Parts: sequence; C-alpha cells; structure tokens
Amino acid sequence: MTDRSSRSRIQPTGPRKQPAQPPDIKKDSARSPKKVTRSRRTGKKPPASPSIPAEKSPPAPAESETSKSTPVSPIELSLLDELEMAAEAGFAQEEAARRKEPEPVPADPTERTSHANLFLRPGIPSMFVVMVTPELAPVAKIGGLADVVYGLTRELEIRGNAVEIILPKYDSLRWDHIRDLQPVFHDLWVPWYDGAVHCTVYFGFVHDRMCFFIEPHSEDRFFERGKVYGDRDDVYRFAFFSRAATEFLLRSGKHPDIIHCHDWQTALVPVFLFEIYQKLGMTHPRVCYTIHNFKHQGLCGGNLLRATGLHRPEHFFDQTRLGWNAPDCLNPMKGGIVYSNFITTVSPTYAGEARDKGNAFGLEPVLHTHGIKYGGVLNGVDCEVWNPATDPHLPAHYTADNLDGKYRNKNALRERFLMADNERPIISYVGRLDSQKGLDLVRHALFYCVNHGAQFVLLGTAPEESVNDHFRRIKGEINENPDSHLEIGFQEELAHLVYAGSDMIIVPSRFEPCGLTQLIGMRYGTIPIVRSVGGLADTVFDKDYSDRPLHERNGYVFHHDDNAGIESALARAIACYYMYPEHFRRLIVNAMKADYSWNIPGQHYLNIYDHIRSK
Repeated sequence: MTDRSSRSRIQPTGPRKQPAQPPDIKKDSARSPKKVTRSRRTGKKPPASPSIPAEKSPPAPAESETSKSTPVSPIELSLLDELEMAAEAGFAQEEAARRKEPEPVPADPTERTSHANLFLRPGIPSMFVVMVTPELAPVAKIGGLADVVYGLTRELEIRGNAVEIILPKYDSLRWDHIRDLQPVFHDLWVPWYDGAVHCTVYFGFVHDRMCFFIEPHSEDRFFERGKVYGDRDDVYRFAFFSRAATEFLLRSGKHPDIIHCHDWQTALVPVFLFEIYQKLGMTHPRVCYTIHNFKHQGLCGGNLLRATGLHRPEHFFDQTRLGWNAPDCLNPMKGGIVYSNFITTVSPTYAGEARDKGNAFGLEPVLHTHGIKYGGVLNGVDCEVWNPATDPHLPAHYTADNLDGKYRNKNALRERFLMADNERPIISYVGRLDSQKGLDLVRHALFYCVNHGAQFVLLGTAPEESVNDHFRRIKGEINENPDSHLEIGFQEELAHLVYAGSDMIIVPSRFEPCGLTQLIGMRYGTIPIVRSVGGLADTVFDKDYSDRPLHERNGYVFHHDDNAGIESALARAIACYYMYPEHFRRLIVNAMKADYSWNIPGQHYLNIYDHIRSK
C-alpha cells in the first residue's frame, strides 16, 4: 500500500474558493510459523485439540489418504487431516451453492449507471466543501462513519480543497484532540417549534481539520447526555442539529459548493435547504448524501414537522417525499435520498445489494426511482492513522518487507492478555457486537478456533447490554483457557495492538456496507476471513478460489452465513498457516501492499462534487 505521506500533493487546476474565516482564529527477515517444540511459558507441548466445555468440536473425519509433500508441521497429523478434509468438504458445498445462486451484480457506478463518467475525470477545480456529520474520529467516534469523515476530509484537503466540518458539541467529546477551541458565533437562534433555541458555535482544530461545534442552550440538553446515541429522542436531537447546521451556514454567510451529509442523522439537511433556505438566498450549495447503513433510517411521527418548521404535513407525508409505509410515519433517510443531488453508499456491491437484493430495508423503490443519482464508492483507510511502520500504539514497527516487528507485537498481545506463548496462530474479532456482524458465527468461530489449533481474541462492545452480558458469560466459561481472551469493551489504542498482533481476523457479517475491519487488518498484515457480502466482497479475494491474479489474493472468503460456511474458511486458513507457511507469508505481503487508501475514493467523490455543483 502506498503511504500517503510519500504521494505527491495534487494541485488544483482552478482558483481555490476560500471559506469565510472564523473570527479571531489564527490562521525479509520475517519469521514463518515454526515447528512446535515446547511452550516457552509452560514447558509443555501444547495439546492438539484443547477443549472448551461450552461447545464440543465435531468428530474427526476419516484420515485422508492423500500423501503430503510437505513435512508435518507443529500441529498433530490427525488434526491436519481434519482441517484439510473439512476445508475441502466445506468449500465444495460453497462452490455448489455459488453455481446454483449467482453472485449479486455489483452496482458499480462505472458500469451500471448513466453517470459512469463521473468516476473517470481528473483535473477538477478546487471546491469549498462542508461536512455535516454526527461523528468524527477521534473526538466523537461510535463506528466507521467517524473514520470515513476523518479520512475523506484529509484526502480532500490534500487535493487542494477547502473543507470545514460541523458537529454537535457533545459533552462527551475527546477534548484532548481539539486544539484552540473557542466561541466564534455567540447568537445563533435556531427555529424550533413555535420559537427558537439560542446556540453558541465554537471553532477548533481536530488534527488540523477545521471544525465548528454547535452548542444549544436548551432545557432539552440535546448533546449533554454523556453519549452520542441511545436516547429515545435521538431523531429530534439530530433533526435539531441538522436545522442548526443549515441555519449557521446562512447566518455566517458561508456559501459552500458542496454540503456533504452522512446517514439518517443529517438526512434532513437537504430537505431544509430545498424547502426553506434556498428561498432565503442559499441557492449555491449542492448536497451529496452518503448512507453508511440502510438499517437505521430515523423513522418518526409527524410531530417532527412542527418541531423543525417544515409544517405542511400533506406535502411531506406524500410518498414521493418523506411519507413512509405506515400512518403518521416519516422517514428522514428517504427525505435525504429524494432531496439530495447525489446519493452514495459505501461500496459498489452494497449499493447493488441495497437496491436490487432487498437490503435497503424498504427503500428499494426509492433507490430505483432516484437511481440516476445513486452509486457506491468504496471507503478508504487513513494510512497515517493505520500504519504499522509508524503506529505509536505498537511496541514494534514493521513493513511488508520486514515482518519481524509483527511477531514481536504478537508476543506483546499474548502478554497483555496472559495467553499461552506457543506457536498457534491468533485469530481475532474487533468491532461492535451487533447482530449485523453475525454474532452467532463469531461465537462459533471462537470455539472452533481454540479446538482446532488456534488462539482467539475478541475486542468489542455491544449497544445492547444483554449482548455484552452474553459474551461476559462466555468469557467466564473459558476464562481458564490459555488460548483465548475476550475483552468486552473498546479501546482505540488497544485495537491497534490486536490488529498488529493477530495473524487473522474474522468478519462474518450478515450484511456489511463496507467494513473497515478487513481493510485495517490488511494494512497490518492480518489476513481477513470474511463472508462475501457488501464491501467485504469488493476488498477480500480468496487465496484458493478467486479469479484475481495471485498477487491480488489477500484472504479467505465464505458465502453461507452458517457454521459450515465459516468453518470452511477457517479450516483452510489454519491449515495454510501450518502446512504452507510461505503461502501464508505471501498473503501477508499481498494484503499489506494493496492500496485501500483514500486516494481513489477521494477522486471519486471529487468527480461527484464537480458533477452536481453545476446542476
């Protein structure tokens, strides 16, 4: 992967529009897996199949008669046979299913829509872009949305564009990442119900990004909840933020070329712009709206219209606008689709799955209606934040040409979690414990890995406490096993060590708009094991069965969301680690050298911006 610091800056080809300045602000010696001798910690040879009481491993199949040309590696021969036969049987089932059910056709904007040429034009004049977002890493991060805004804004600035970000001023912000925070707009009055709410707007730099934070002075305490999401009035909180952000652009005299909104939380911005603010003189901005997950749409009742000043219920309840499939029900995400100048989602395959395969949770007809302005742009990874050669959170640095540091990080991860120091591969799961992520498959993978020659690490937390409790119970059951560790909670710094210290990482999602986990894993030479959906299908190419060239194959893929499906991929991955270490090392190098930076997606977004700003 090309390090962004080494890529030459792209100069704008036209005059750069300057946004209004805030007042009073200054401007290989790599080790292959070795033969097992004895555990350095226990002095004993590790067992071939350590058992965990909560779930039994399947009975071993008959021993394969196929002769092997490679020496017997650290794992017992019978277990190797089991892994190899399970891999062959599992993938045969997968292959039969794939022949019977053709893969979804990706909604690649370069092929599927009439706006194909948007993704092919370089040399675009610079623009003034305002991001209106509920999240920004690292100051307000819940999921991948925060990373996307952080990485995309940096890419746009590198390419010579002026970018500003508008956020709520949560009381839970990471203040240590904000520099020179100060009030710059003291009297912003935002219409709300039959009156107005007084707000103060603050300005500060988040890792050199220009950010405005809106603080409402209201008895509702919209953003003084100690958290970003999770309250019953979330729809109203973010409807207010959307109205406040649009009002701030008007009152401060800002005239961006593009307003880029994200997810249901800011979906009403284009509605306000078209229905209210264009009549007040904001005729210049055009709106790009990115949907990160169709599952959450912000459904609410008609009282939202009175709160936000939209009124005219007969107008907005119309099925061609915000009206939804239930009495007195509005869909803000639908409004974002209808009123925006362009809609993107975060991978080409997910765009097709949403529109054509029923993954838009009821919005499929709307996407077809507005298909001329809809497409998928694959997310990137910020290569400064996620860089094993410079990562300050790692005890050892490494590159694709020298992997010694990766194995030192592996040792550090074992020490951190008090795991056995042996020659087994570490397979990890990092991320939200959400039903979307295939939690039953995560649980099954835990037991399968530990019972089939691997160690397992989980780092994550759930929005529902019942899910956290479920995994805490599993943690209690396996607490004495030296080959597993579950960390229920999430620490950004610890995630870096898990990525770097693991050999493989699983992403068994039911659906996955893009997924950053597999992209970050590949940056750190950690081989992804994924289900072929959404962005996972666009970024991970199977070592054994992909039609990609060998140097582009970077992981293991399965198709069925069941235990047999994930076992088929795990078995092949574990067997390759032990039996063909050079092949496994080649996968590591392929993964680390793939370019999933913001370089290409950044150009795609600039092409979209350039297209819609003249509309």
